[in-house]
Amino acid sequence: MSSRALPSPATALNGGPAGRTSFSKPALVALFTAGYLAAYLLPTVVGRVADSLALSPTQAGLVGSALLLSSATAGLTLATRVERIGARRAARSGLLLAAVGYGTAALASTVPLVVAGAMIGGFGSGTATAVAATGIAAQKDPHRASTLGLLSVSALAGALYLTIPRISPSGHILPFAALALTALSVWPVTRHLAGPATPDNCAAPAPKSPLPFARSGAVLAAVIVCWSMAQNSLWGVSSRIGTEQAGLSEVAVGSVFAVALGAGLLGVIGAGALGARIGRALPIGAGTAAIACCIALSARAEGLATFAGGEIAWNTLYPVVLSYLLGLAASLDPRGRWAVLVGSASSLGTACGPLVGSSLSQSVGFPVMGATLAVLLLLLAVPLTAVALHTGGRPLFAGAARRRSGAPVGAMVPPSGLPEQPVVEIEVPAAMEEAQPDPVQAGFTQVQPAQSAPVTRPASFSGRGSGGCPPGERSTTAGPRSAGAQSSNSYASTSAM
Repeated sequence: MSSRALPSPATALNGGPAGRTSFSKPALVALFTAGYLAAYLLPTVVGRVADSLALSPTQAGLVGSALLLSSATAGLTLATRVERIGARRAARSGLLLAAVGYGTAALASTVPLVVAGAMIGGFGSGTATAVAATGIAAQKDPHRASTLGLLSVSALAGALYLTIPRISPSGHILPFAALALTALSVWPVTRHLAGPATPDNCAAPAPKSPLPFARSGAVLAAVIVCWSMAQNSLWGVSSRIGTEQAGLSEVAVGSVFAVALGAGLLGVIGAGALGARIGRALPIGAGTAAIACCIALSARAEGLATFAGGEIAWNTLYPVVLSYLLGLAASLDPRGRWAVLVGSASSLGTACGPLVGSSLSQSVGFPVMGATLAVLLLLLAVPLTAVALHTGGRPLFAGAARRRSGAPVGAMVPPSGLPEQPVVEIEVPAAMEEAQPDPVQAGFTQVQPAQSAPVTRPASFSGRGSGGCPPGERSTTAGPRSAGAQSSNSYASTSAM
């Protein structure tokens, strides 16, 4: 190959040479936290907006849906543009939009300004999430990196659920202010990210390569929309279930959420330690089925015990299954395009959740809503498990080759999403072959037709079954030229990556 070799996926994403690490893991975790925090604070945001602005539950759900829909739009827009824009520039733009938008929503007292600020802030959160997802996909172990991000956002959200009700019992200022301050606090870590890709540090053909695993990725993205919608339909009204149906105070509900998110930390730690040892199909399929049971239990809660039990069990399993889903999406394409698209599809389903949950709860009540969502999740577990099984044999990192049996081999293959190098045949003239026989081939038995005359050998040489020629001598055959000699006329060589 020429001196300008095709860069690795991590190099193309980082926008720098191979020896430079521009996507540091702490920066990715911080961006992931800032991007996902809005979805984790959704119950308190929706509930406090409804109280402070005198909105109905459905209208407040629309505000939450607008925020998350804007976040999903940012992810879909930037799915294949992070490399060209530059990770540092995109992350800083997103954090700035989040700080300005959420800050405006916190200080506003009218519905239009709150909605506009929430949508601007949501777009910023989605931008930060897109950059984080792209960087996580470039890691050698994307599942572990996404697990660390979920661990961080769960810990921060749990701390906020404990502190916000004790600082102020009502008002939408504190949730939006917390989102804005988180975005500003993450700003310093963006110096570890790279600038836009240029002709000097990124190969031009790489961004034009087709998406690998197109069918599996499309199924995963479509199913995860409904999966996230079912999860957040209940999550968006969980605060109302605790206060209206279970008869708890806001402080008690916040404490339950904090404990539930703390239990989620344990689940994320366990998922990170387990990794992909048991594959992804079992955690995704069985975990989704267990989540369906937890949702049905939580929606029927009429006291502290059932409400806390359902919420804690649900929030323990949810980040575990989500981490495996994000790891599955990241493993489909090391360049991170499927990770961003699936993450944006998840945000799209999350955006529909508050509206769907508010509408269902008002029309049929919390218990029937929970049963409906549980049945939907049980149905969705089937295609999710199928995708995990279908793509389970894929290497977790670029460049690792496996045989059909799954055993690793030493060959290096082009990463998924990058074009394979052509196979070049080098013809060797027959005269050169006759003049300079292959010394290695001469030490082995010649292959010839069964009806050909036997090989004449010196009496001093003997072999097992059929002999070869001593060094320096050539055997003669009465039959046609052997297949081994014919096959030595050409050699195939694959250019190294």
